[in-house]
Amino acid sequence: MALLLFWRRSLACSHLIVGLGNPGSRYHNTRHNIGFMVCDYLKTVWNGERYRKRFKGLFSVCRLNSLFAVGLLKPLTFVNLSGDAVKEAVSVLNLPPEKVLIVLDDVSLPLGRMRLRGKGSSGGHRGLLSILEALGTEAVPRLRIGIGPLPPGVDLVSFVLSPLTEEEKRVIEGQLSAVESGIKEWLRCGLSAAMNLVNRSPTQSENFSG
Repeated sequence: MALLLFWRRSLACSHLIVGLGNPGSRYHNTRHNIGFMVCDYLKTVWNGERYRKRFKGLFSVCRLNSLFAVGLLKPLTFVNLSGDAVKEAVSVLNLPPEKVLIVLDDVSLPLGRMRLRGKGSSGGHRGLLSILEALGTEAVPRLRIGIGPLPPGVDLVSFVLSPLTEEEKRVIEGQLSAVESGIKEWLRCGLSAAMNLVNRSPTQSENFSG
């Protein structure tokens, strides 16, 4: 019983950040794995615990200034079945959907641009659709990070599963601190304040270009 209570306390989180991506070296640094990249970055700068296999994924807990215990989850179900992992995590962690943030790629946004929303449809992203269906609600915050535009004549699936070019990788890596700032604003001040910070355009694209 004592071990069970310790295990539950070690998993206790105030918020959960889910980064979408596909497992395995084949998909490392592909456009569809932006969510994984964000989780890894946050784990580093927030000095998170080492990843453990939990909730059909890799799970880490970060403790920020004694105020927040934030779970980071990288589902290992492959993107299209991400809902299986998120549903299990939300159930065990006993978190409402508004305390869960999904980080995903979006081909309809220019490279590096961010868009934060508190609810809505999947917009065609099958990983997000899987999560919304698993949780039974569209009221799940999501942070989209642009990987677009889709080049003319290029198949969408091939594009998102292809590695970032060196230039694209440089742009995305240059935006990770801005991603962290937006997520911190969500944690500290709530969704509306974070949206005001994150959804700044067109000046945002200027910041993201270098």
